[in-house]
Amino acid sequence: MRISARNVMKGTITNIEDGAVNCIVSIEVGGATLISSITMEAIRDHKLEVGMPAYAIVKASHVMFASGTEPLANLSARNQLVGQVSTIRAGAVNGRVSLELEDGNIITGSITNAAIKDLGLEGGSPAVAIMKSSDIMIGIDD
Repeated sequence: MRISARNVMKGTITNIEDGAVNCIVSIEVGGATLISSITMEAIRDHKLEVGMPAYAIVKASHVMFASGTEPLANLSARNQLVGQVSTIRAGAVNGRVSLELEDGNIITGSITNAAIKDLGLEGGSPAVAIMKSSDIMIGIDD
């Protein structure tokens, strides 16, 4: 599989909650569970089942960050992964922040340079990567 999305994490589907139009798919990736909201049509088309390997795919522009060592309470975004900033690449207006998770996975997000500064993000600092369930795509091997 070749894809332009910056974040591709291999895991296993652990749960599928059916809905009328959309469903919730849980994927365990390196000890963390990521939640994705996709259509029932996608479940059928890709023949997704509990126990099968799958990829959680997230574009860097869909990753938000918070500083600190704990997930945020009272937040509607279902996915929050805690790690340490491994790299920051500043651009003219936006920068790329990469967060290394405990299991070695890397989550990269694109945020403004102002946000990087305001959050105090720098190499080695603790942070939380935040992703909405509707921003996590599911991929499978052909």
